[in-house]
Amino acid sequence: MLNIQNLVKKIGHKTVINNLNLQVDYGKVAVLLGSSGVGKSTLLRILNNLEMINAGKIELDGQALDLTQVNHEHIVGLVFQHFNLFEHLTVMQNITLALEQVLNQSAAQAQLIAQDLLKRYDLLDKRDCLPAQLSGGQKQRLAIARTLALKPKIVCLDEPTSALDPLLTSYVANNIKELADQGYIVLVATHDTALLEKLPCTIHLMQAGHIIESVDSVDFFANQAKYQVLANFVSGKH
Repeated sequence: MLNIQNLVKKIGHKTVINNLNLQVDYGKVAVLLGSSGVGKSTLLRILNNLEMINAGKIELDGQALDLTQVNHEHIVGLVFQHFNLFEHLTVMQNITLALEQVLNQSAAQAQLIAQDLLKRYDLLDKRDCLPAQLSGGQKQRLAIARTLALKPKIVCLDEPTSALDPLLTSYVANNIKELADQGYIVLVATHDTALLEKLPCTIHLMQAGHIIESVDSVDFFANQAKYQVLANFVSGKH
């Protein structure tokens, strides 16, 4: 289980994350929902050691998570909003590069692992293409496959629907659900309320750097009147 306690992050004089608490178990999806600037993407960046924290603690499986080591130990993976693929490398090379350079796999081993991931994400026929030749949905699948190649325990997705056609929301939801089904701890930062109806998850509504309401998505859509603050956000009244 990922356990975040009393997390504080300041940028200059502004408190971006304010005493945030969150628990997410393996095989579960936590959606950090909120408008721009509430701290949801910052939390993902913290977990990936792209931002430092000012206070609080983060534990994984009951042990302190050393954020300075998450990239070395590949505990956390991040699928960026705009995918951050290597545009000059082929689809296959986007995966094998990290396997060879980071995990010191042989070229043959890296090819086998990458081939398995590309097959799983229906990209094997695109193995020799450049990212520019892929659709938005294919780029996202490649970004997920590249993240999984390093075998993280936690997978973070930052605004996974923002760079895609809205018609792909169900498709994105299925990709995220598959990650949970495979046993990963999954965190999603989004302001896209349409994603919530299609994704079994726990919704954590954020405001001013902390979580103000948490509810299971199925429970919420069955009884929205019970969760008025979240209902207002989803209906656009925030």
